[in-house]
Amino acid sequence: MSLSLRSPPSSTLSSASSSSSSLHDGKLRLLARSASPKLAFRSRPPLPRIRASSNSSSSSSSLDTGLSTELDAVSSFSEIVPDTVIFDDFEKFPPTAATVSSSLLLGICSLPDTIFRNAVEMALADRGCYGLANNEMRLSCFVNKALVNVGSDLAKLVPGRVSTEVDARLAYDTHGIIRKVHDLLKLYGEVDVPPERLLFKIPSTWQGIEASRLLESEGIQTHLTFVYSFAQAAAAAQAGASVIQIFVGRIRDWARNHSGDPEVDAALGRGEDPGLALVTKAYNYIHKYGHKSKLMAAAVRNKQDLFSLLGVDYIVAPLKVLQSLKESITTPDEKYSFVRRLSPESAATYNFSEEELCKWDQLTLASAMGPTSVELLAAGLDGYVNQAKRVEELFGKIWPPPNV
Repeated sequence: MSLSLRSPPSSTLSSASSSSSSLHDGKLRLLARSASPKLAFRSRPPLPRIRASSNSSSSSSSLDTGLSTELDAVSSFSEIVPDTVIFDDFEKFPPTAATVSSSLLLGICSLPDTIFRNAVEMALADRGCYGLANNEMRLSCFVNKALVNVGSDLAKLVPGRVSTEVDARLAYDTHGIIRKVHDLLKLYGEVDVPPERLLFKIPSTWQGIEASRLLESEGIQTHLTFVYSFAQAAAAAQAGASVIQIFVGRIRDWARNHSGDPEVDAALGRGEDPGLALVTKAYNYIHKYGHKSKLMAAAVRNKQDLFSLLGVDYIVAPLKVLQSLKESITTPDEKYSFVRRLSPESAATYNFSEEELCKWDQLTLASAMGPTSVELLAAGLDGYVNQAKRVEELFGKIWPPPNV
């Protein structure tokens, strides 16, 4: 039986949003339809469950029996996560996990007939929010409610965890991050989403890493993002972050146009791709020294990237790569087999320098971060801050709705 993720058209938020949206890193390709400006608030209908096939882990280092697709083959080594929030692709490549962010909210507001639209409308109708006299606090309340409402809906659709973006404007405020996570967690509790289904996505500044450490000590799972150096990855692992996300392609892009970063230059000198090398090194560090963190490789650009990372916990792959894998058949007599590149066994033999095995703190982290991580972290934060401001501007234009 086919499953439609679209609800009947509704006259909702489109008048305040642009007619089309092309958002950060190309993750959204959403086309809005015309709609009247009137908002109609409704009770939230139950959502259809998307069932994703489970991936069994394999202890062998290669696959050489049976007939399957390349996607089946690589999925036995790593959990493959579709890099998309294009709602029509949920059936084609069912996600096992999801992220809710300002970028996603902007995309939802550009579509009049997505099933997630009502989650945003209900947030804007929240009496607790519109009763606040301070406009800044009211907008923050609306955004928090919208993130949680959409996150709650996503939790009903995917079997894994939902990661919720923490406001990037708090990236250098440890206690501000912790307060925001506590606020979001409380809202999730009110809609019956248990903490074990949740991650909170925090930028990997020192303050973000420290917030992760404190939150993890409370049993709250964190997802550290914008990791572009070994120092950040090691500090995040020492903090006990549940998920550490490295952007492979962005590091490669930086290296093509810049020089002068010792970590990147060393990888290039060994004939290695610096993004892939960082994932390998971080994975080996985590497994050799017994850290609990799971490693996520993002900004994977092609199949060869993916093949080079087999064994890492999560690989975020674009749809064009997934489609190519799905259409490619593997056979027992194929000229090559799929090899697990990363494993706890190989990690045990990896050698680290004395400097790399230090107890990371704010000073050692700052001194070890080269221009790649400094520049890419700043660029990532700027993008997230801009999207957060755009959401608040949009919500400010459409509030108060006519029937409130």
